Amino acid sequence: QLRLVESGGGLVQPGGSLTLSCSASAFTLDHYTIGWFRQAPGKEREGLACITGSGNFTFYEDPNEARFAISRDNSKNTVYLQMNSLKPEDTAVYYCAADTGLFTRICILAYEYDYWGRGTQVTVSS
Repeated sequence: QLRLVESGGGLVQPGGSLTLSCSASAFTLDHYTIGWFRQAPGKEREGLACITGSGNFTFYEDPNEARFAISRDNSKNTVYLQMNSLKPEDTAVYYCAADTGLFTRICILAYEYDYWGRGTQVTVSS
């Protein structure tokens, strides 16, 4: 079974940056669309961005949100979420998810995914 592992979370000051990584062992991810999601305490899980297997298409929940950028390096079997100008309200557990057959904006939707990582905590605080 596909197992995803997120890394790169941690404590960062407001205005700082983090790059999250999503990788998998025993499976190659190049046929999977990968989405990044987050869930803050007491809130629903929200989609942030997704990228198709080839990397040719990316979608963002908020296209005007220029602070986040999704990318992938299939040679490293890894998908990234670059986060800049972080704010305290970005504090959450961040998850990546994978599935096939997602080539449109529906890849932002959490229920479209069958495979999930366990998440990595991002805390933005001074």
